[in-house]
Amino acid sequence: MYKVRTYNQISVKGLDRFPRQSYEVGSDIGSPDAFLLRSQKLQGVEVPKSLLAAARAGAGTNNVPIQDYSKLGVVVFNTPGANANAVKELVMAGMLLATRGILPGMAYVNSLTDMTDAVAMAALLEKEKSRFAGGEIKGKTLGIVGLGAIGSMVADMALAMGMKVLGFDPALSIDAAWRLSNEVTRMENLQALLARADYISLHVPAMDATRHLINSAALAAMKPGTVLLNFARETIVDSDAVLRSLENGKLGKYVCDFPEPAMLGNTRVIAMPHIGASTEESEENCAVMAANQLVDYLENGNIQNSVNFPAISMGRTAGTTRITFSNDNVSGVLGHVLSVLADKNVNVIDMINKSRGELAFNIIDVETKPNDEVLAAIEAVEHVIRVRVI
Repeated sequence: MYKVRTYNQISVKGLDRFPRQSYEVGSDIGSPDAFLLRSQKLQGVEVPKSLLAAARAGAGTNNVPIQDYSKLGVVVFNTPGANANAVKELVMAGMLLATRGILPGMAYVNSLTDMTDAVAMAALLEKEKSRFAGGEIKGKTLGIVGLGAIGSMVADMALAMGMKVLGFDPALSIDAAWRLSNEVTRMENLQALLARADYISLHVPAMDATRHLINSAALAAMKPGTVLLNFARETIVDSDAVLRSLENGKLGKYVCDFPEPAMLGNTRVIAMPHIGASTEESEENCAVMAANQLVDYLENGNIQNSVNFPAISMGRTAGTTRITFSNDNVSGVLGHVLSVLADKNVNVIDMINKSRGELAFNIIDVETKPNDEVLAAIEAVEHVIRVRVI
């Protein structure tokens, strides 16, 4: 029986992916094999010795102590793309709100509570509507920083709306490149994109390399009146620098999903309460994807969409036993483990090995189930982190 401890409210559709006859799932599960969470911060949360994996139902994993988990051989999953459509639609809403006089116009209409004559109100609004005139996004240029699952969908949406699209992503994967429309103009550096865009939308993860990516220098490189949209992470933008740029008139509008006290009441800021992925469909998609990845890892040792271990998958051969182990990515480890199996007369049927950065992962199908002596010998191999038998 596998045990999964949940944090936050997880969609029922996701929880239903765990077969009841072989899984215990709940918020108070002891000795869990896996964590399933949304926004719960795991920094400081005790890591049970039983923990094999943690799945974040969402794209960002800055609420998970990834380095600590990696040292323990705990695989951390996320769900890239599962909430992409929800964020994409909110980016479009943000661009329209920043371009048309929608919000001030609505506020003005709702301020006319003392009026009782509909004809008089209609005449007044006809007179005053020019105060809320805006522009159109068709023909404007959108610069997208980060061309992954969300960024590529934002690009398609903008192209469909008649916009010109520039993109910058120094870490663009092959899969993401295939998804990207050939109508997107790839920029070689961030500065070139900032200088040409009317709107800039950020879609990069929060990490040391992206902290304050948009700072005073970046803001100075933008065209006057540029609209900056941040539905990625708050740390990507230096909010103090943004407020200064708004004050001096260089930045036109700042649309974000991460309000701060200093932004409140600023008419050039459109701030939302972190609702980028907060749709029923998005939460269901993320939960289902996270649950499926946990099931495949717990039952087969396969890894997809991990943020710390390589993607690795191998079909099961009937009648075999599966051994998986993680290790430091140094030479000779796999060879030593295979020598152990050979010395113990354990016949290998199939195997696969993948590495990522400082970590490696191995799946080995053997003819007979290894005994405790064999497993202890594998665990004793230098640089082996964690061993499982499935």
